[in-house]
Amino acid sequence: MKVANQIDEFLNSILLISENQHEVLIGSCTSGFSLTNTQEHILMLLSKDNYSNSELAKLLNVSQAAVTKAVKQLLSFGMLEALKDEKDARIVLYRLTDLGRPVAEEHSHHHDHTLAVYDQVLSEFSQEEQMVISKFLSRLLEDLR
Repeated sequence: MKVANQIDEFLNSILLISENQHEVLIGSCTSGFSLTNTQEHILMLLSKDNYSNSELAKLLNVSQAAVTKAVKQLLSFGMLEALKDEKDARIVLYRLTDLGRPVAEEHSHHHDHTLAVYDQVLSEFSQEEQMVISKFLSRLLEDLR
């Protein structure tokens, strides 16, 4: 099989795996909750700071409507709470609750696990080969955009 065909098959597989997900992570979620990757990522972001709907949308590179939908469910589960911004009462900020904190931590660990798998695969290649892989991925991403 030609390398170009392998790349095409690889990218199409990623699209199928990640359909309707904000990100691609290796392994399964172990939080015990049925949340989307976007919801879990929102919790992870809120473990670091409080954010508004529009700030979360920018950080996640998704629409504000998508964040609103995700946040509504997280609020109903009691994983988030809404509070008024002290500087501007028109702005609603979201804060992680004690119930949401372990899910946020699990999602962070899921990210760490994914990066560890990438590192493990890359360790099978020399530094020179890793530089070629990096250059290839950067160049391919430029063309995809």
